[in-house]
Amino acid sequence: MESYLGIVVIVVVVALLAAGGLFLLFRPGGRAAPPMEPPKAPPLPEEEREAPSGSTAVGEEATTTVPPPTVPVQAPPVVVPEIEIPPPSAGRMVRLRARLARSQNALGRGLLDLLSRDRLDDDVWDEIEEVLITADVGVSPTRSMVEDLRTQVKVLGSRTPEEVRALLRKELLTQINPDMDRTLHTTPHGERPAVVLVVGVNGTGKTTTTGKLARALIGDGKKVVLGAADTFRAAAADQLQTWGERVGADVVRGPEGGDPASVAFDATARGIEEKADVVIVDTAGRLHTKTGLMDELGKVKRVIEKKATVDEVLLVLDATTGQNGMRQAQVFAEVVDVTGIALTKLDGTAKGGIVISVQRELGVPVKLVGLGEGPDDLAPFDPEVFVDALLGE
Repeated sequence: MESYLGIVVIVVVVALLAAGGLFLLFRPGGRAAPPMEPPKAPPLPEEEREAPSGSTAVGEEATTTVPPPTVPVQAPPVVVPEIEIPPPSAGRMVRLRARLARSQNALGRGLLDLLSRDRLDDDVWDEIEEVLITADVGVSPTRSMVEDLRTQVKVLGSRTPEEVRALLRKELLTQINPDMDRTLHTTPHGERPAVVLVVGVNGTGKTTTTGKLARALIGDGKKVVLGAADTFRAAAADQLQTWGERVGADVVRGPEGGDPASVAFDATARGIEEKADVVIVDTAGRLHTKTGLMDELGKVKRVIEKKATVDEVLLVLDATTGQNGMRQAQVFAEVVDVTGIALTKLDGTAKGGIVISVQRELGVPVKLVGLGEGPDDLAPFDPEVFVDALLGE
């Protein structure tokens, strides 16, 4: 009996202890027992250990792994402008005649209307004189023309429109002088290229005319080298570089503000080296003082002549400046031996009479005319085409 009671007591005690443990485990705020950690693996021997990331075990030493080379980012390819093939210069003025006729209509039609009147009294002749002067023919050439026309009208007596037109055409041609040599001298001398020096005030279209002339000569089958000797205007060299790239002409340039004569010399040397037909040198167009201009242009010409002959000195004039352009022309004519005139923007003015006045004042022929902003709008001057455009059909 006593043994039975002892067993019961032990069971009760165990039950109470179990209940107390469960109460402590699940009471509010109670904490679960931490999970048991898995047993740690024994450390590997030194020689079997893994090298850390980014390293490679070599023998007993670890070396840093060289990362794979990055693929370089390729720059976009340089776009080389396609070289253009310009049309030949022959016949350009005929093709551009319509533009000239539109701009000069007031001059031609005005003179024809006045000369066609039944009665030509002093007032009409004064009007004719005014039309000519307004068109920048110049005072002296105008008086000469009016005197010649009055004499011929008296001889003719009655006049038909055809006779008036023929009369005026003849007089205008006489004043323009079709017998002047308008040949552009661009024929090389043996192994030495012809050299064309382009001069004129900035703003007249000098650099553009240089580029257009190179384009026209290349269209005629000549090899051309350009010299950017206007070193005082950075845009001039860049502009000439663009013209050269378009037609495949080499451009020689120097540092901004550098010696223009040095650039001219290098361009001439390049022309000889490359067996070019023509070297065209664009010069600075500053007009600070006549002495400074004379010294600069004189030096450029002398330096060129150590290598080759200067065959042409082209003076670029803006036709829209009228008599102001004439004064500039006279300064340059006193400084260098101008051999020809390139008259730009002739399609943009009704003052085509400047062709007559500039030739009369300088005794130098107009050889080239600019009749638009297009790359092929520079044409050899043709007196007959010009006069016919003035008078219309």
